[in-house]
Amino acid sequence: QVQLVESGGGLVQPGGSLRLSCTASIMISAFDAMGWYRQAPGKERELVARITSGGSTDYVDPVKGRFTISRDNNKNTLYLQMNNLKPEDTAVYVCNAAAYSSLYWGQGTQVTVSS
Repeated sequence: QVQLVESGGGLVQPGGSLRLSCTASIMISAFDAMGWYRQAPGKERELVARITSGGSTDYVDPVKGRFTISRDNNKNTLYLQMNNLKPEDTAVYVCNAAAYSSLYWGQGTQVTVSS
């Protein structure tokens, strides 16, 4: 019923920036919250950032001050602006969206931060 498609990942040097996008197949106003998770090899998946339907945002401590989550309801798109990237940010970043009855996931996009 619902598809989430991410884009914007890639290879960047430490200190660089990337903007990830997640476009939904339905109006994102239908979701209670949307967020970005990341998972690196050998590490547990962690919630990086989330935004509620009311616009409240939360971030995991390591990315505070560097990452910004936002959405464009007219484009049905969720964004993650990532600045001052560090090697430890390297991971597969996955978009998710939560409704009362379901949790949806994108396919993931690889972010690699390396010199």
